[in-house]
Amino acid sequence: MEYLKSNRKKETKCRIREDIYTLLEEFSQKTGKSMNLIINEILEKFLKSDFKKENVDFFFSENPKKVFDNNGVTIFQNDFLKVDLRNYINKIDLVVTSPPYNLSIEYGIFNDNLDYDEYLKFTELWLKKLFLLLKEDGRVCLNIPLDKNKNGQRPVYADIVKIALDIGFKYQSTIVWNEQNISRRTAWGSWLSASAPYVIAPVEMIVLLYKNSWKKKRKGTSTITKKEFIEWTNGVWTFSGESKKKVGHPAPFPIELPRRCIRLFSYKEDLVLDPFLGSGTTAIASFLEGRKIIGVEINPEYVELAIKRLKETVALPLKF
Repeated sequence: MEYLKSNRKKETKCRIREDIYTLLEEFSQKTGKSMNLIINEILEKFLKSDFKKENVDFFFSENPKKVFDNNGVTIFQNDFLKVDLRNYINKIDLVVTSPPYNLSIEYGIFNDNLDYDEYLKFTELWLKKLFLLLKEDGRVCLNIPLDKNKNGQRPVYADIVKIALDIGFKYQSTIVWNEQNISRRTAWGSWLSASAPYVIAPVEMIVLLYKNSWKKKRKGTSTITKKEFIEWTNGVWTFSGESKKKVGHPAPFPIELPRRCIRLFSYKEDLVLDPFLGSGTTAIASFLEGRKIIGVEINPEYVELAIKRLKETVALPLKF
């Protein structure tokens, strides 16, 4: 049955008023959908129509541990899902982040090897919180994989975009980041045979989402050049990734990625958020581009690394 195709399902008995049952039966006949599917669709739409009070309380249940606050750079050592950021509701202009990919990367205290359904539920939770924090014209630049093939093929990009749309985000477009990492390829499937070849794209995606209005409501100061605007509005960006060894983090992204997103999609003095700060690349780019930045990172070692990199990168203009 279509409504039970999901891996997670429960069956129960419930009483339905006769007039409601009749309406459901008529709707089933008109649409060709089963009554079970119709009931599930209606309940899903109703339950996802707003954030329940208990969910909101969960999102702000952990006292914020502010470990750095200087020159528009604020860093919290907390779990983003739970840290109390109530003061920033409807105040974030731009989110630039790369969430955990669930590829069993060793992040220390974070579990990057969840069951795929659990990973998608985790994704749904932090996207819901982002939705709360964004301004009405707030934007999200979300760096995620196109897919994954470890422990089974998964359409990660498609699944995350669908979750975001179900929450209420609106889709603007997608930038393809060509990392040129063809040399990393280790699997071909059926070599030189049509039996079962593996197709692997050496790219990552940067999904552009927004809350309600793509057009910014206030007039601000842009810092992008004409040449950059023409080049970066082409949806394929080609630049290399970042060295794990050089940065000291298992999954860093290059500063070029947040720099482009910040220049192209925000004004000077806008408030940027990275809920998975990691080694602090978004914080560095935001400061250098004249934006205010809030970074949240659960791992204390990476918090120290982010602050260290900030000091090293912007030592002259930034007072610590």
